[in-house]
Amino acid sequence: MQHAEYFKDFLKDAVNIDDTRLAKLESRVNAVYKALKADEEIGSIIKGKSRQGSWAQRTIIRPKSGDEFDADFLLLMDEQAVWEPRSYLNEVYNALGRHPTYSKQEHGRKCRCVWLKYAPENGVGCHLDIVPLVTLAGGRRVIVNRDNNTWEPVFGSTNPQGFTDWMKRRDQLASGQFRRVVRLMKYLRNERGSFDGVKSVILTTVLGLQVTDASALAPGTYANIPTALVNIVEDLDRWLQAQPSKPWLANPAGDGTNFDHRWTDATYRNFRDRIHSIAGAMRAAYDEPNVSKSAKEWRDLFGDKFNPPAPSKPASKTSLVGLSAGAMASSRASRSGQAG
Repeated sequence: MQHAEYFKDFLKDAVNIDDTRLAKLESRVNAVYKALKADEEIGSIIKGKSRQGSWAQRTIIRPKSGDEFDADFLLLMDEQAVWEPRSYLNEVYNALGRHPTYSKQEHGRKCRCVWLKYAPENGVGCHLDIVPLVTLAGGRRVIVNRDNNTWEPVFGSTNPQGFTDWMKRRDQLASGQFRRVVRLMKYLRNERGSFDGVKSVILTTVLGLQVTDASALAPGTYANIPTALVNIVEDLDRWLQAQPSKPWLANPAGDGTNFDHRWTDATYRNFRDRIHSIAGAMRAAYDEPNVSKSAKEWRDLFGDKFNPPAPSKPASKTSLVGLSAGAMASSRASRSGQAG
């Protein structure tokens, strides 16, 4: 069975990040930006900021106790003629070190960002990833690869907004269900450890590749949350099974970058195997006509927090709509499973 109405409650109560944490995240980013903008050495070359990643795409999920969530933002900077690429990232790091507050917080450098960690609140931590985005004299917009001391992309301009726009289009094609599917799959990864090591950008991309103009033509494909979830994950399973080794994964923004560095061959093989198992389990739970058995099968996937209320009376014929919808979805998927 679908349990379509309950899936809405499950997202709201267990998966989606709460408004309080989002508001605090916004205030922290604003405070960090204000501090960097006021820095005497780099403040004058900072021209703005913008959300990036899951924060911009509205797919951040609620962190579990003892864990942390993160948010990325771009720091827009002008080119400095005497600086090499890694200088921008290093100077942002140094500016935090000069600040009376942030110098006392744990912070550091990764390949493409500076991170700043906050103390846990109610058992949940948070860190920010600050990504310098540099506008070169000729107009190109690039990010920094600190490890190689190079610009990315090598040619042309990066287009961070392009990925967000691409994802918004997937959500439109999926009748507003795509973001919900991404959150549910991230929850499955985080809470159940189903495919650890698969970065959110990878997961979002491979799920999004299954949502196409062609797949959206089949009536009912994305009719509600569980129907969209089953169809997208089954299409992803077919796509993965057709590729025994890690595929080339271009950035859907079309800016010449790719995500090859974001996962390994071993991570891909595990992900491929786990999605195959998960797709089968989702289909079984969706098609199971018994309300209690179906709820248990969904709970076996998502954990004890997935707990729909027991029916007050025997299921009617109309409550078994999941069967006919599931059969229709199977037929549709067999025609367009490789789309995208």
